[in-house]
Amino acid sequence: MKFNEQQLSVYFIAGSQNVGGDVDRLIQIVEKACQNGITMFQYREKDHSTLSDNEKLKVAIKLKEITTQYNVPYIIDDDIDLMKKINADGIHVGQDDTKIERVIAECPNKIIGLSTHSLEEVRAANNVESIDYIGIGPIFATQSKLKVKPAIGIDELNRLYQESIHPAVAIGGIKEDNAKAVLTTNVDGVSVISDIIDSKDFKQTINHLKGNA
Repeated sequence: MKFNEQQLSVYFIAGSQNVGGDVDRLIQIVEKACQNGITMFQYREKDHSTLSDNEKLKVAIKLKEITTQYNVPYIIDDDIDLMKKINADGIHVGQDDTKIERVIAECPNKIIGLSTHSLEEVRAANNVESIDYIGIGPIFATQSKLKVKPAIGIDELNRLYQESIHPAVAIGGIKEDNAKAVLTTNVDGVSVISDIIDSKDFKQTINHLKGNA
């Protein structure tokens, strides 16, 4: 699948650890999110995940079927082997994950994303042409991940986004009620975990995350 920055509009991230290990619930949520307008999905098994490699593969295959059905780009978090096994659309890595040079070498013709947290990291990413997009954050405090870096706020997001030569998605503590403020920076989209997982009205939540009242 070819990348364009509009795919970053509402970028949903989830794994079994975000739903208390309930894989069936995860699959149901991802399908509802795809039905109601998310523009990209990242499967991320980390932190408190208890899935074996085989269980993770089974979930990844099921999620691939769903995202393919709804034509939603499907990204795997920091697992080149899994991405290759299921032929996902792309891979995303953080600063402490698999080195970006290895990802680029092993994942030709895939969407490649890299997390950044500072001006130094954004400038380093600018020197890597093969990246398709960067994540910038955390914008606000978040409980969705372990080992979270300090929140940078909207002003710093704006500064880092202006510095980046790549499209960028904002991440970290973004919810329906603050998405509009984040989007005032003209960042290409917002990345969300808990606000979609906990949603009582997927269509409304995703619309608000797109900046629609």
